Amino acid sequence: MGPLAGLKVVELAGLAPGPFGCMVLADLGAEVVRVDRVGPGGVAVPGDVPGDVLGRGRRSIAVDVRSPRGAEVVLRLVERADVLVEGFRPGVTERLGFGPAQCLARNRRLVYARMTGWGQDGPMADRAGHDINYIALSGALDPIGRAGSPPTVPLNLIGDFGGGGLLLAVGVLAALYERERSGRGQVVDASMVDGSALLTTFLHGMRSAGVWGPERGTNLLDGGAPFYDVYRTADDRYVSIGALEPKFYAELLVVLGLADADVPDRDDPARWPELRELIAATVASRTREEWAERAGGTDACLVPVLTPGEAPAHPHNVSRGTFVEVAGRTQPAPAPRFDRTPAAVPSAPPGNGSHTDTILAETGMTDEDIDELRRSGVVA
Repeated sequence: MGPLAGLKVVELAGLAPGPFGCMVLADLGAEVVRVDRVGPGGVAVPGDVPGDVLGRGRRSIAVDVRSPRGAEVVLRLVERADVLVEGFRPGVTERLGFGPAQCLARNRRLVYARMTGWGQDGPMADRAGHDINYIALSGALDPIGRAGSPPTVPLNLIGDFGGGGLLLAVGVLAALYERERSGRGQVVDASMVDGSALLTTFLHGMRSAGVWGPERGTNLLDGGAPFYDVYRTADDRYVSIGALEPKFYAELLVVLGLADADVPDRDDPARWPELRELIAATVASRTREEWAERAGGTDACLVPVLTPGEAPAHPHNVSRGTFVEVAGRTQPAPAPRFDRTPAAVPSAPPGNGSHTDTILAETGMTDEDIDELRRSGVVA
């Protein structure tokens, strides 16, 4: 099920961005085989992230990819695949024997997708790093935060998942589309620096137009504007206010009970501190749910701030099926939606190496071949 049904993806196990990109492909119907590691004694190595659900919708084979025979297993998988996804540092897969040249020699139609922080080249390409480092270099981190305070760490949503895994999936799909015309695969170089920089395109446009200043927390969309911010309620919860357009702002004032009050001019940034103080005092007079009820059915752009634990139970999310339960764990459902080829509810993440025999048999190996690989510790 799903629009990518029939697409075959080989994923070399990694952390965060690569698995997320492959999860998106699997959610949309692709058949993803994850190549997990084999540890000492020929045992499959368990995952590094407790409770990780990014591996949903996969099958798993455990292979010692550092051995020549393990590399050959990867190449056999590649022969019948459409896509390979890897997240090693530049040059590692080449040294292991299944870099782009080796894989494309086996399958000229293969899309070879590479997920890194810094990219495949450049003076920092070989350095270690994490999401926070990549978005720092791309200029995506500095604008996030309150005025007069350091930048706020936005989880690892911008580098790992938005600028990383999601754009990796976009790159894969673009290369597959081009392959329909050329008949040839190619290498996709997905970098979290490049991707997170791309996510700031709108910000760069506002800067060039002179409507975004250099100081964080003082602009229209960074919490500087009092009509685009979050406010504490009487029960120590929060509501979000995003009344940017004048017509929505007028509805907000009605919901807040300020339509007939002497309200500071919202178009005068010099009076934003007064306006913020007025809105904050008003919001603090009622609970989060009271404000949600008052704003319900309006265009005031006032919505409760829900925790990740609360979001699945909200009536809108329930109605849309925005969250699903997989093996007893509540998690976001596949997105976006398709009317003719809807995605199925994902299957639970596999145990590492739990499909090794089946997957090897699909490559044409006999039971004797598989037993010998297991005895030698090449697979688990």
